[in-house]
Amino acid sequence: MSEQTPYEQLEVAEDATFDDIQSARDRMFKVYQDDERNRAQVEVAYDAILMDRLRKRQEGKIKVPEGIRFAERLTDKQPKLSLPRVNPSSSWMQRTMDTPNTREISILGGTYAALGLVGVLAQQNGAASPSVLQFLLAIGFGINLYWLNRKEQKLGRAVLLSLAALVIGGLIGAAFLQGFHQSGLLAGAAQDDAVITVAVLFIFWLVSSFLR
Repeated sequence: MSEQTPYEQLEVAEDATFDDIQSARDRMFKVYQDDERNRAQVEVAYDAILMDRLRKRQEGKIKVPEGIRFAERLTDKQPKLSLPRVNPSSSWMQRTMDTPNTREISILGGTYAALGLVGVLAQQNGAASPSVLQFLLAIGFGINLYWLNRKEQKLGRAVLLSLAALVIGGLIGAAFLQGFHQSGLLAGAAQDDAVITVAVLFIFWLVSSFLR
């Protein structure tokens, strides 16, 4: 047995696959299970075949499947996942904007409309003193503050938004007043105060409904 080549010792062809070579070694182990000397020679032949295969592979005499030869290249060619870029402005808008349901819009709209109607009726009846309109604005401010704080539980943020709504509403009301005066639709300080009050209440409704 020792005069044979390693392939002949394992009874495999020189182009046999690795599985065939391993199966041949296991088979020879069973044949010589009680012969330690021949089992050792089988192991030496098996190792010699592996070394011969490695040498031929390095010399390019054995064709290696592309999936094995270029495994690292295939790994590099895997498509890279690209995460969508998050626009900071859109993220800020999502954190600020709210999507209320119809019931919430109706409740707030009805409340602010009622306050505005009281102010308009008081103005028409000659009772729209500054103190009455200021009281209506105070109620509207409180409702706006309560509703915003109810959403996020951030009192400071709710106060700032409520104050901003008060200022913006006043500026919008003043802009409307300028147009009304130019057209001659309004005359009198009481009417001016009522218009500004309604404008502020409208902004309160927008802020409390669609911001958080």
